[in-house]
Amino acid sequence: SLADLKAAQARLVQQEKMASLGMLTAGVAHEIKNPLNFVTNFASLSRELLDDLDAEEDPEEAQALREDLRVHAERIEAHARRADGIVRAMLDHARSGGGERRPVDLNALVAEHIDLAWHGACARDPGFSLRVGTDLGDGVGTVELAPQEIGRVLLNLIGNAFDALSEGDVAAQSDEEPHVTVTTRRREDHIEVRVADRGPGVPENVLAKVFEPFFTTKPTGQGIGLGLSLSYDIVTQGHGGTLAVEPTPGGGATFVMTLPVRA
Repeated sequence: SLADLKAAQARLVQQEKMASLGMLTAGVAHEIKNPLNFVTNFASLSRELLDDLDAEEDPEEAQALREDLRVHAERIEAHARRADGIVRAMLDHARSGGGERRPVDLNALVAEHIDLAWHGACARDPGFSLRVGTDLGDGVGTVELAPQEIGRVLLNLIGNAFDALSEGDVAAQSDEEPHVTVTTRRREDHIEVRVADRGPGVPENVLAKVFEPFFTTKPTGQGIGLGLSLSYDIVTQGHGGTLAVEPTPGGGATFVMTLPVRA
């Protein structure tokens, strides 16, 4: 019975990971389109340049065409590497393991997953119009972490902020302030990442439960209550950091993740 219970828990954990993978995949579909369009366009232009080169008799013009071809080849390679990196990130995200830890530019990782979360939300809801603001601090630098795991945490926190706002009266917020704001800062011995939303906030009687396994405020069938629990374990047990929630000044909730700065 214990073995069956552990197997069931493992399946639920993997189910939650694959749910976040669905969000990532939707974002990837948008993100990967741009580099692939560049590859296609530069390949087409290169073919035209080759035709011009075959017909060109002036040595100087021919050399200029060769230089253009070289530039196009470099751009094709750069955008192909970009597309490859996106696919690799998605494959890493789908793996059940913890992932390899390495020095990562945290601001770049945060910016990438904001884009993925936003594009994913747009793919699921064509009418999605929430505004996301960023305040990525100077000097945040690199942090030793497993990027696919922290990326999963970021997708979960940002996705939850979107969900909270979808439940509130966003239309009533007529000013130009962002609905969700993501902030990064380097402190003395840790890096701090804040995801703040202007939604209805978290009730006092729920604050102590949000990171408990299987606790969810979502309707039946829309969540199994493992997203924040898994995120908490990734940050605290996997990276020696902290994950907490506090009220956002003016209304809403702010999730605060800290990661230790390793020498």
